[in-house]
Amino acid sequence: MLAIVGPSGSGKSTMLHLIGTLDRPSAGTVRVEGHDVARLSDRRLSALRAHRIGFVFQQFHLAPGRTAVDNVADGLLYTGAPVRERRDRAAETLVRVGLGDRLGHLPHEMSGGERQRVAIARAVVGEPALLLADEPTGSLDSASGAGVMELLRDLHSAGTSVVVITHDRDIAAGLPRQVAMRDGEVVR
Repeated sequence: MLAIVGPSGSGKSTMLHLIGTLDRPSAGTVRVEGHDVARLSDRRLSALRAHRIGFVFQQFHLAPGRTAVDNVADGLLYTGAPVRERRDRAAETLVRVGLGDRLGHLPHEMSGGERQRVAIARAVVGEPALLLADEPTGSLDSASGAGVMELLRDLHSAGTSVVVITHDRDIAAGLPRQVAMRDGEVVR
């Protein structure tokens, strides 16, 4: 579990996009599970992301007209699992993140902290080895943010590698490892 920390414009999001295979490097090599991502087809990259990497973003990116369980089930669309299995696994994951009583709620019926927990559930429903969280507490009040960070710690304790991208030095200081960035380079 680590934080990639730095001010706005330091390259944190670019680093997240490279680690998460959303962007290909213009120089150098990025390897995920031994695969050089620059040499993989778009289809193989999509499969790698679908099965091995989960993403949590500050803005949640939940479909407004879909329930919590359906938003989380959508995280399994590219796995080929049937609809019933996707919904069952989504419900189990929502229970795991403390939202078992919110399965049928729409995003506008939930608090910011609850919406972020739905986004986290969607990211981990496929049991990825790596969870990339980009400013996961940035749009939350301090109590909701603390709850989200505790959930990320619990996921890490259960075996998921967690990378938190943040400009918040207090959040970074609360994690066991920090990577500091400035002007597109790792400085510490």
